[in-house]
Amino acid sequence: MCLAKLLKGYDGWSTLSLRLVIAAVFLFHGSQKLFGAFGGGGIAGTAGFFGGVGIPLPLVAAWLVGSVEFFGGLAVLLGVFTRYAGALLSAVMAVAILTVHLKNGFSGGGGFEFPLMVLAGTLSLILSGPGKASLEKTLWKKEL
Repeated sequence: MCLAKLLKGYDGWSTLSLRLVIAAVFLFHGSQKLFGAFGGGGIAGTAGFFGGVGIPLPLVAAWLVGSVEFFGGLAVLLGVFTRYAGALLSAVMAVAILTVHLKNGFSGGGGFEFPLMVLAGTLSLILSGPGKASLEKTLWKKEL
């Protein structure tokens, strides 16, 4: 039997694994930035790092990026406002690549390989939406 025929009807579920992994990454990093969880530096540490790499208004940027990562990750996990959260998270990743990771090369310590994969995942969520297993489908019977 052809694999495409066997899996017919499951295509709306394909984004679930992507959403779960993207959500885990952003919830983890957002909680490090906002709350100092998992050995993160919290807002003060994040602002210090941002200031050190030349990001303007580092304290404001720390709150903004931490909030986008944490609450955007939560939205992606639940599958609510997924495209909007994906757009904000994509912007965060693009800035991270340009300001921090690009100068370190593609792979290795601090390279842009991993952030680029995360950016690709967030862009995919913008294009595909949350899929069938989402609050958007459950609450509004459509993707927003």
